Amino acid sequence: MWFRKLFLAFCALVTVAAATVPAAAREPAELRPVRSCADLRREFAVPHARTEVTSAAVVAGAPEFCDVRGTIEPDIGFRLKLPTTTYRGRYVQYGCGGFCGVVADPAFPQGCGPAFGDAAVAATDDGHQVAPDNPFDTTWARADQQARDDYFFRAPHVLGEVSKTIIAAFYGKAPKTSYFTGCSNGGREALLLAQRYPHDFDGIVAAAPAQYYGALIGYQAWIARNTIPNDKILVLHAAVMAACDGLDGLADGQIDDPRLCAFDPATLAGQLTDDEIARVKRLYAGPADRGIRLYPGGQAYGSELSWTFWLNPTPELGAGIAAGLADNGLKHLVYPIGQPHSSLAAFEFTVREFHRVARETVKANAMSLDLREFRRSGGKLVIWHGAGDQGIPFEGTLDYWQRLTGGRSQDWARLFVVPSMWHCQGGDTLTEFEPLRELVSWVEGGRAPDKVIATGRAPDGTVTRTRPVFPYPLRAKYDGTGSIDDAANFVAAPGFRFQDRIRWAGEGLYRSGPVAP
Repeated sequence: MWFRKLFLAFCALVTVAAATVPAAAREPAELRPVRSCADLRREFAVPHARTEVTSAAVVAGAPEFCDVRGTIEPDIGFRLKLPTTTYRGRYVQYGCGGFCGVVADPAFPQGCGPAFGDAAVAATDDGHQVAPDNPFDTTWARADQQARDDYFFRAPHVLGEVSKTIIAAFYGKAPKTSYFTGCSNGGREALLLAQRYPHDFDGIVAAAPAQYYGALIGYQAWIARNTIPNDKILVLHAAVMAACDGLDGLADGQIDDPRLCAFDPATLAGQLTDDEIARVKRLYAGPADRGIRLYPGGQAYGSELSWTFWLNPTPELGAGIAAGLADNGLKHLVYPIGQPHSSLAAFEFTVREFHRVARETVKANAMSLDLREFRRSGGKLVIWHGAGDQGIPFEGTLDYWQRLTGGRSQDWARLFVVPSMWHCQGGDTLTEFEPLRELVSWVEGGRAPDKVIATGRAPDGTVTRTRPVFPYPLRAKYDGTGSIDDAANFVAAPGFRFQDRIRWAGEGLYRSGPVAP
């Protein structure tokens, strides 16, 4: 899974001397279990979340851990891993990607130096089960409102409550600090937790959040209905990079901010057909109805190589990712139960249909602009998004950030935009970004992150580039000396001063007040 790859790559790359870590963030003492792992195999009477642990067994490894698996009523599967010798009072919960349905193996964020240490970790299937080889299955949602609500908002919250209860039973005390990290749908869950359940987690990482849920399913339909052949994508990408790579001040194989680019696909007449050129223009523009945007963003200039698997069929999935998400979401999930549904082939890109979808998916949205309670509770929030994200346009996150903070870093929140990076991972140059370590230092040591290092890695694992990412709207600027692939040779500079607030059909869905649990 994506989070495991990110953690392993990140931990292999980064080490920091203990002297650089604030004293308050240095490792607390290890806590040892006060009961056996097998004793956890029982029922736990968590309010509104009765839980049955179906298995609990010690697993050898580094670290050794108690492997806890069970079900939270009515049908939320989960896995919780409790270190037996290295636990230091932290709990990390991972978000669930796509339509969920599978309990992922939560990775231990270990080996990252003195600012972290081993934590208890957990993940959930969000309340339904699908075959691992059928990740687009939404038939579970056709007539089951409870399953929908568990997926939309309840499952991550109750897993946190249950995990903390089991941790307290195993170690004799609840975790001292708790963290949530997720990308895509997991990023939506991250924002939703800060908005709806502001006391659940001390620190939250929301990556590429799918926060405009119904609108995003419509967006997947838009791009799935505007595909072009892979060989033409290669032609297009080469032309875009030739026209726009250096507009940010450095020709380095990546477009730092796609909004700088104004490439006209019509210049490829003779290489692309008229229909293909029209499709490409629609992809960059995003869906609209009579001039009203139906999503706050479109495909990013420079992201084209990622279209080969997101838009077009692949041998592994048998369909493009966008088509799988759109068709299954529209058929079974995003319309109210009992009302007419749609499909990829039949969906209408109209404001009317936008609002018909919104009646059900408003519960899944993470669009509240009131995070005062999260801030008052001491919570810290890191949002990040790849500028070349082919699945969820980064402009939507900028729009939310502008409305939430006025576009400025806060004493409790930071936004990072990673140049050229695709959805959650991968990219032309930069392929990995993981700010969890910095979040822990912020929560436990009071050190707000002033930069996070992004990494580019070749398929064989070789590091090909490192680059600092500064809190938005700052950007990294080459200082003129040394390798452009070394983060040490870049400094913070003012951003490009684009207008981040976007006029679109979903503006009325933003919430100015708190969201009721």
